[in-house]
Amino acid sequence: VQLQASGGGLVQAGGSQRLSCSASRRTSSNNAVAWFRQAPGKEREFVASISWTGSATYYGDSVKGRFTISRDNAKSTVYLQMDSLKPEDTAVYYCAVALRSVAGKEQQEYRYWGQGTLVTVSS
Repeated sequence: VQLQASGGGLVQAGGSQRLSCSASRRTSSNNAVAWFRQAPGKEREFVASISWTGSATYYGDSVKGRFTISRDNAKSTVYLQMDSLKPEDTAVYYCAVALRSVAGKEQQEYRYWGQGTLVTVSS
């Protein structure tokens, strides 16, 4: 499975951006999907995850109330709507697919990873 993350770019603080993660094909199982991010000089951190049905979502503490994860299984695409962006949200954002229908914040839960898309928030 190949994942293509897109939608990154330069945005001003307080603005919004929507990221998309498209999969090249379905896997044999119903998959949870997550977004992680890695800022320069920092470790990769969990941002959000969504179950296969979309009924369960989880967020990292730093983005709760500002970011929303959603999915359209007919399009094999997961979205990350980012609002009220802050300079500290600047990072490369990665999407990842798990081999089970519900997954959380641990990187080892995810089998497939996209190449990342850079989001830069200016102050």
